[in-house]
Amino acid sequence: VSSQCKILRCNSEYVAATLNLRGSNRNAAYCNALRSYSHCTRKTARTCRGDLAYHSAVHGIEDLMIQNNCSKEGPTSPPRPRPQAPNHQGFESLDICNYEKSFLYKHGQPPSYQHCAAFGDPHIRTFHDDFHTCRVEGSWPLLDNDYLFVQATSSPVTKGSNATVTNKLTIIFKNMKECIDQKVYQAEIDNLPAAFEDGSVNGGERPGGSSLAIRERSPGQHVEIRAEYIGTTIAVRQAGRQLSFSIRAAEEVAQAFTEEQDLQLCVGGCPRSQRISRSECCPGRAAGGPARGPLFSRSECCRGRAAAETARALCKEMLPVEDVYFQSCVFDVVTSGDANFTMAARGALEDARVFLPNSEKLHIFQ
Repeated sequence: VSSQCKILRCNSEYVAATLNLRGSNRNAAYCNALRSYSHCTRKTARTCRGDLAYHSAVHGIEDLMIQNNCSKEGPTSPPRPRPQAPNHQGFESLDICNYEKSFLYKHGQPPSYQHCAAFGDPHIRTFHDDFHTCRVEGSWPLLDNDYLFVQATSSPVTKGSNATVTNKLTIIFKNMKECIDQKVYQAEIDNLPAAFEDGSVNGGERPGGSSLAIRERSPGQHVEIRAEYIGTTIAVRQAGRQLSFSIRAAEEVAQAFTEEQDLQLCVGGCPRSQRISRSECCPGRAAGGPARGPLFSRSECCRGRAAAETARALCKEMLPVEDVYFQSCVFDVVTSGDANFTMAARGALEDARVFLPNSEKLHIFQ
């Protein structure tokens, strides 16, 4: 044990020393903490030679000391007693299945998060806040990384229609031996179960099994899955005859994929060949009405003008701000003829309001 890299202990002692700094001597106390942090890393340098977290900490300390005008020589913070875990196995064994706590422990700051959603026709809001309307008929991966695989299956709204909606979602939480067994969740139209495929409602019998949990927010309409071990929350909804998907994922988790896993709608959006333009497709059309460019003929588009005005009125009740959620709502109500699609856009906006790390990015205007 004495030969192990102790960088996690150095990180946690630094976090504890700087957590509640207040008052006029804050800068001096902060410099003391940085010198203690530096001293701790030097003591464990030999055993941490190939550890990325160690090298990251060393460079980070140097930058912080320069930014705060701290001298390398001077007093250090008094050592703080570390609370002993009841099972005497330390932090690593207790909180490895709580991503937020583990990340804070390792890096001295909370993790960053990203948001993605797929709803309606379907419309995709990517992790990078790009927004696409897609034709994607058949099965397409929304996510495919080291921790999660999410596949959406879409079909035409009505026979012969170019409008498609998601009618099936498959979510696979990949095996993580310290925390959960592999779990599969599958939802279809009129079948939004509040359990995984094997009938369980958590990650299994492992010590961290409770770090994956599923609960029903609204029977048959809204299910939420919390995966604390990877800092991720997923919402699955049904509105009308379509399913929607929203996710808040830790940035480190969302980016854990290889070049071979490049097709992910949440990462790159829809392939160009599958994107649908909502631009004007017939002259004189009512402002703001939806369109599908070459997918609709001129006569079809112009017949939709009255329907577009009705759809705008319906969507305005649910979505007062005329952003992409509002535009998608109008688009979906006209192309499907189903007023329930107002609920799909509203549900996606509600999820974004909760899941988005930066509330200023809630509304996207195109």
